Amino acid sequence: MSTPLNKLCELIVDCPHSTAPDEGEGYPLIRTPNIGPGYLDLTDVHRVSKETYDIRNERAVPQPMDLILAREAPAGNVGIIREGQWVCLGQRTVLIRPDQNKVDPWFLNYYLNAPRQRHRLLSNANGATVSHVNMPIIRNLPVDMPNMNAQRRIASILMAYDNLIENSRRQIALLEEAAQRLYREWFVDLCFPGHESVEIIDGLPDGWLSMPVSEYAHVIKGCSYKTENIDVEQGVPMVNLASIASWGGYKPYTERTYGGAYKAEQVLGTNDVVMALTEQTAGLAGYVARIPRYAQGSIPSMDLACLRPESGTRAYLYCTCRYGDVSRLLSLLANGTKIKHLKPEALGYTAMPVPPTELQQRFEDAVSPMFRCIDVLMEQNERLRVARDRLLPKLMSDEIEVEG
Repeated sequence: MSTPLNKLCELIVDCPHSTAPDEGEGYPLIRTPNIGPGYLDLTDVHRVSKETYDIRNERAVPQPMDLILAREAPAGNVGIIREGQWVCLGQRTVLIRPDQNKVDPWFLNYYLNAPRQRHRLLSNANGATVSHVNMPIIRNLPVDMPNMNAQRRIASILMAYDNLIENSRRQIALLEEAAQRLYREWFVDLCFPGHESVEIIDGLPDGWLSMPVSEYAHVIKGCSYKTENIDVEQGVPMVNLASIASWGGYKPYTERTYGGAYKAEQVLGTNDVVMALTEQTAGLAGYVARIPRYAQGSIPSMDLACLRPESGTRAYLYCTCRYGDVSRLLSLLANGTKIKHLKPEALGYTAMPVPPTELQQRFEDAVSPMFRCIDVLMEQNERLRVARDRLLPKLMSDEIEVEG
């Protein structure tokens, strides 16, 4: 017997119908790209002040074990708020607070993300798929529930996968933080090996140079494409704007399949550096990502450029752009009204510090093991996600029975 979703919840609250600008620090603002399925992705989340947080939470303050549903783009994704996450709602999102006397929050999280329920949510009366979900449809969505013990058993099976994924995400964040700390120690604080015997001349250690980014690295423009050559059945993976996190970093498994022509020099290798040239959201144009191991052989889209050092190292280039001041300076040179664009020529008049090649190589030798571990964890997480997503519909449809 089905029960309407609103009968199982303490509240279902729509978001404020206004846009909150990214303030760079503070509380996470959950927009539709940050939602699931099944989790909240805070890797490139926008942040707001306490004042904005309070204003956006006037209707209800999101709490751990609440769910957030995306009404659009991508419509239907649901993520659960974990312990320690204090967030506010961005546009086109809905807060759902399960009544824990009636339904297990983790079970409901997985249930709403299962294919059958997503189809119910996203299909109108005529069976056509919709791109926007209205509040009455959400509130009246029928939920078929097993008893509470079975709910908790199903949730615990799927949570085992998600907990492993979350642990790997934390390890990735710690490894990235370690690489950043080492970069700043050596190349910002200038406490590199042997610094005690090196004289500082005009702000740079003796033997260092200052040169334009385009002199340090060969700039390779991404591949132009036609719409009919994208998302085809066979082709090569194309790294695109969606693969770049705001303020830098790689968003794994976001590549699209491209079936057109491309140049040999556009083929990406592990640890290649790609830079966003288009800014559809804050913190993209001028910011960089490192190509992980699994994505070698992919090509960059026309919204990106590949930067290949002429004589230096990719690790130093990546960290100088991301953790130094280069990406920030380049982002200021992007222009446009609604969508900003960064011309590759801007890399010719943006300077970066260049230490001796030997020191760059020592840095690469130090951070390369960290990058390899990150790549392994990314691949492990994808295997876990695939296994969980295969299991999810079978548990929800009783194809695999659990003891209640």
